[in-house]
Amino acid sequence: MARRTKEDAVATRNSLLDAAEHVFYQKGVSNASLNDIAQAAGATRGAIYWHFKDKVDLFNAMMERVTLPLECASDECAGHNRMSPLHRLRAVIDFVLRSLEKDESVRRVFEIAMFRVEYVGELSVVRDRHVEASLEFRRQFAAELALAANDQGVELPSSADVAAVGLQALFDGLMQVWMLGGATFGLAETGRATVDAYLRGLGFDVSAGFDPLSAGIPWKICQPRRNAVP
Repeated sequence: MARRTKEDAVATRNSLLDAAEHVFYQKGVSNASLNDIAQAAGATRGAIYWHFKDKVDLFNAMMERVTLPLECASDECAGHNRMSPLHRLRAVIDFVLRSLEKDESVRRVFEIAMFRVEYVGELSVVRDRHVEASLEFRRQFAAELALAANDQGVELPSSADVAAVGLQALFDGLMQVWMLGGATFGLAETGRATVDAYLRGLGFDVSAGFDPLSAGIPWKICQPRRNAVP
């Protein structure tokens, strides 16, 4: 009976997250009410408050369900000593772009975070988390660029921190242009080409073949966590 109850809780929580994802996407986060989400999930407001404190908590849980697997991939690559620093960097970027291109849920959530939420009022705390996550990603870029420069004996034309800002701007811009433009180009393929062009401009040798599917990323492990109850 306890197992059945836990399975029911997982199913209800996932149903609410699925509903939030679609309602936030359709109406925008500010215009979406908890009643809208409850109705879309075939549940009650009470069910939402059983699993989440408020709309902010629900929004964060929806984001984490998609972003945690991406962070997992980044962490796994960072600890993958058999991969060169440059290979790790390219692999992480490719994994995120490929996930966005292939997974409709990832795309919806990224579009919500970028275009369908106003980070004011009750959602200002969400903006703080978004900014910190962005800074952490940039720090990882800078660390890998510095390691890669040392590994290849490259003298960067700027500091690793400045190079990381440029790489992040390229990375974020690729995602935004792809989503706003209605996916009119291959995101992962174009991403690999443009990122490699940027890295060549920094002085790196990217001539070594790069097979994203055998890049060492745990594709089967780092998947959206739809079966976990916190």
